[in-house]
Amino acid sequence: GLKYLVFAVPRNFRLLEELERGEKGIGDGTVSYGMDDADDIYMQSWTGTIIGPPNVSLPLSLPVVLFPVVVTVHEGRIYQLKLFCGLDYPDNPPSVRFQTRINMTCVNQETGVVEPSLFPMLANWQREYTMEDILTQLKKEMMSPQNRRMAQPPEGNEEARLDQKGLVVKCCIV
Repeated sequence: GLKYLVFAVPRNFRLLEELERGEKGIGDGTVSYGMDDADDIYMQSWTGTIIGPPNVSLPLSLPVVLFPVVVTVHEGRIYQLKLFCGLDYPDNPPSVRFQTRINMTCVNQETGVVEPSLFPMLANWQREYTMEDILTQLKKEMMSPQNRRMAQPPEGNEEARLDQKGLVVKCCIV
């Protein structure tokens, strides 16, 4: 029979691919990411941005044409996130933390950390997944019934969050 050799793309090549894709812009422009520090030779620290999904009209499959509006509290909000790719990435997922305050079922309200046990993509991580996939899935999660109407912290407040080293990280919600 035929035998196939499977080669895993080395970590740095994979991260360079992701960096190039992030710099070119992805999808509809509502999700973006890039490196925090161009001098970081290990390419560990990244910033992501999600623009909250808009309210949408969905057609119902009824004889009468009705278009109910799916209302989301996230419309037009800009969310900043930190992604940290350890030396074991992409074999293991990055840690993901919202810098912008947000109420979501998968996010720790005190730290902003996306809890892997509550976010299936991180809980069931596969090497093929990317940071773009995580951001896109988080945006979809904002539209889920349990998250799209959840009361959100007020916009325009300067927030302080502790980073992973215990330092205060200031973030201003735009």
